[in-house]
Amino acid sequence: MSFSIKKEGEIVVVDVEGQLIVGNRQELKQKVLDELERGEKKFLIDFAQTGYIDSSGLGVLVSLSKKIREQGGELRLANLNDELRTLFKLTKLDLLFQLRDDGDGLAGAGVPAPLRPPPRSSGTEERPHGG
Repeated sequence: MSFSIKKEGEIVVVDVEGQLIVGNRQELKQKVLDELERGEKKFLIDFAQTGYIDSSGLGVLVSLSKKIREQGGELRLANLNDELRTLFKLTKLDLLFQLRDDGDGLAGAGVPAPLRPPPRSSGTEERPHGG
């Protein structure tokens, strides 16, 4: 389990790898709050590499959302797998968060889209030779 933070334009992108559970939720919360204290306002949490979120993980996301909104910021979630998307719908958290399947989680919020580069090709296409 690990979290990585990178800046893409005005957006702080947090990649969550593995699981978001009781044992690591505080680490995620602290990383995001540190960025918020530095003046960052736009956050995208990317769950493309996340397999599971427990109730405490959901709780920390709700807490972060509230804190970020209080500071005039915005939090969006991206790339939830089918199971995680179902979890958010069952808990009605899909009404609180804007869930995106792509990397442009803050498109329409004055941020250029997309946040993520398009997927790489399989390498079968021909490329011109330079030189």
